[in-house]
Amino acid sequence: PITPRYIDSIRLAGNVTILDKSKWLNQVCIETTDAVALAKINNMSFVINSQPLMRPVIVQSPLNNKFNEQIDSIKSPQYVNNVTDFYNYGNAIQEIHIHEGEYLHNKGFHGEGMLLAILDAGFYHYLTLPAFDSVRNNNQIAETYDYVNNETSVDEDHPHGMQCFSIIAGNIPGQLVGSSPKAKYYLYRTEDAVTESPVEEQYWAAAAERADSIGVDVISTSLGYSTFNNPAFNHTYADMDGNTTIVARAANLAAKKGMIVVVAAGNEGTNSWHYIISPADADSVVTVGAVNSSGVPANFSSYGPSSDGQVKPTAASVGVATALSSTGGT
Repeated sequence: PITPRYIDSIRLAGNVTILDKSKWLNQVCIETTDAVALAKINNMSFVINSQPLMRPVIVQSPLNNKFNEQIDSIKSPQYVNNVTDFYNYGNAIQEIHIHEGEYLHNKGFHGEGMLLAILDAGFYHYLTLPAFDSVRNNNQIAETYDYVNNETSVDEDHPHGMQCFSIIAGNIPGQLVGSSPKAKYYLYRTEDAVTESPVEEQYWAAAAERADSIGVDVISTSLGYSTFNNPAFNHTYADMDGNTTIVARAANLAAKKGMIVVVAAGNEGTNSWHYIISPADADSVVTVGAVNSSGVPANFSSYGPSSDGQVKPTAASVGVATALSSTGGT
């Protein structure tokens, strides 16, 4: 852990709030408008450097919405559920079958004993939506935390995390059954969907450390960072080298601790950025691109390689016409 007296010294420097801290990266994230306090902190012997993670927008530039995946209706299944399968997957059979997930389920592997953390922008109405009645009734949701607002509730926020959660944990026989419906889940909000700033990378690092402290086996995250509301913070493609951004370094350390870190490649394939976004560039994560149920790459899925030449994405999964829970429960 970071030496407590260092944190105390920073807190007592003036009008300073400690938002969170990272022992992996040996840093703390603070909020302050106190220039005198900031100068005092920068002069402390144990402070190597400081950098801003969020400040007022200088030039407002339009950003691509990272959550604007292509939404297609689910067509007639190319593969249908076998009557001997353990689950009746309904429309989800396409995304299960592409990885032969039904084979694992039939062999008794449903996620039992596995701890899985999802880091996202919110889990809108997971407390009431029918896709999650099994995980609720069986007490499979072990912990929730909102690192953006420093509170435990994540039910009222953005639906993207809820949709990802439903692909993994959903259980409505004949409609939607996820890939791991028997695992135990940790739901962490690290993304503020309204704005884009590097402080969200720090939130991600804090959540990953929390997951490690609990003994989580797998981190799943469909988030990524490249450009921000304030262009002064923008990453470049050169930064996508696996070890430069805060979130890539944190993801690598999470993998080093023994967690499998599964990261979406991004949805930049058809815009000017084009390439993967961090932490998809991290050298130790499983970077997942999007395909349709026939395995054809989605045009919006971000391209590799990383800027240092790593082959990315590492794997692919169904990201076109994906069966998931809507905010209305269908």
